[in-house]
Amino acid sequence: MKKVIAILSIILLLSGCGVNTAKNAVEKYLKKYKALDSEVLVDLENVVEKDNLSEELKDKYREVLKKQYKDLSYEILEEEYDGDTAYVTVKISVYDLYKATVEASEYLANNPQDFMDGNGNYSEALYTSYKLDKMKDTTSRVDYTITFTVTKEKDKYVVNDLNENDLKKIHGIYNYDLD
Repeated sequence: MKKVIAILSIILLLSGCGVNTAKNAVEKYLKKYKALDSEVLVDLENVVEKDNLSEELKDKYREVLKKQYKDLSYEILEEEYDGDTAYVTVKISVYDLYKATVEASEYLANNPQDFMDGNGNYSEALYTSYKLDKMKDTTSRVDYTITFTVTKEKDKYVVNDLNENDLKKIHGIYNYDLD
């Protein structure tokens, strides 16, 4: 019996079960994006619903975001602890949707006739569809560094809410031209 307990203890130690670190909390957070976890999908839906889009365009937007999340990659660079607060620095790689939106905007400026409806009026829906197609088709990637703040609550590390710029980095729409 002692041998079984000893073997199980070694297996648990080697597998990392029960280890709760800030790094693990951040990895779990990012894996939820990659797995399209139900919490992430609820947030995705909130993002999509903020825009006044047709159902067809909402579907395109959902596809763009799902692709972005599934293909997100990351590398933990550093983990620092300060009492019950930790800072985990991560390099993420995402599709450069910002670049795609800039290119779509430039195309609109140079080719406004391509976005006219049957009556010769500018159609926001035609432009939005074009922009979403550019975003969906992009293969260009960009790397960002995000420092996650993680707080220990009841012996468990929890990732604090990200600021708007860090969320834009995960979505690939951060305006890096301002840096």
